[in-house]
Amino acid sequence: MGSVVEDLRVSDPGLSRVWEKVREGERLDLEDGLACLGTDDLLGLGRMADHVKRQKSGEWVYFVINRYINPTNICVLSCSFCDFAKKKGQAGAFEHSIEDIVGMIEADVREVHIVGGHHPDWPFEYYERIIGGLHAARPNVQIKAFTAAEIDYLWRRWKIEPREALSRLKAAGLQTMPGGGAEIFSSRLAKQLRYAGKADGDRWCEIHGIAHSLGIRTNATMLYGHVETHAERVDHLLKLREQQDRSGGFLTFIALPYQVGATKLVPRSTPPADNLRTIAAARLLLDNFPHIEAYWVLLGEDTASVALHFGADDVNGTLEDERVQHMAGAQTPAGLAREQLFRIIRDANKVPVERDALYNVIQVWDREGAAA
Repeated sequence: MGSVVEDLRVSDPGLSRVWEKVREGERLDLEDGLACLGTDDLLGLGRMADHVKRQKSGEWVYFVINRYINPTNICVLSCSFCDFAKKKGQAGAFEHSIEDIVGMIEADVREVHIVGGHHPDWPFEYYERIIGGLHAARPNVQIKAFTAAEIDYLWRRWKIEPREALSRLKAAGLQTMPGGGAEIFSSRLAKQLRYAGKADGDRWCEIHGIAHSLGIRTNATMLYGHVETHAERVDHLLKLREQQDRSGGFLTFIALPYQVGATKLVPRSTPPADNLRTIAAARLLLDNFPHIEAYWVLLGEDTASVALHFGADDVNGTLEDERVQHMAGAQTPAGLAREQLFRIIRDANKVPVERDALYNVIQVWDREGAAA
């Protein structure tokens, strides 16, 4: 790796300072993050992030055979960026039974990812029964379920403390938590975009810390590309890094570019170059996160493949029947077969590695898609 370090040259003086710190193993700060997001030297930034990624996972890129399930889209909130939520009785509103949910899981699925609206009437025990019923019917499937925002809502609505809720859900079969509901940790944006009714940044981090203390590993996200500032993006990432220092249970970070859909906070989606800068900045700033994901559902297959040279080492998975982002206008297929995931990874000349929800390796494949 020494020659890679010595040969890296950047044209932006701001990035030169960042590269010196990366090379010396020093932590980046707000100013460094702003330099990454504001640079015109996109390729230099990518090479820096790729260097860090290689130190952590070499040429491997992870994927998982998974299934998204949204138990309901009925939600008490009215977030400005959301095309998914409906009110009770509104056209398009749905509620799935436990039997419906179990019936959605195919034999080869390793991970089920469950997130939904903040339902006004479902008691905590119903969520508990969802997990227990699914675990009993599909004991070999790892269950990733309920964002910190949902866990906080269960406290607000039913007064079930997060530690009790997560302990009971874990006993029922919960293994990991998704990273959704974080949005941007900004009180300004929470008011402007009407998500102040959700857990704020401190509460979101607190709940993830509780999950980590219970042995529940989790993910983290950031919704960007709407009306936030670069400083708000960097602040969000630094808050995630601080929480990881405290509790150490985050597995991966997923950058979520805002989908314009019908909400139209901005005229068009943020361009691919901004997505690549954000992923690279995340890889450089989140030095204590094992993995950075290129979420193909929102990035598209082409940009996701390029992002594998900008610090990302995961493309998520097959995501059968993903609804939240597709109802917001994501233009990618609603499900992607293993062969298509191989193509995304092979196009970047990386090694496909099939994983489970906890990043245990299931199978390493060669660049042609054969078992290595």
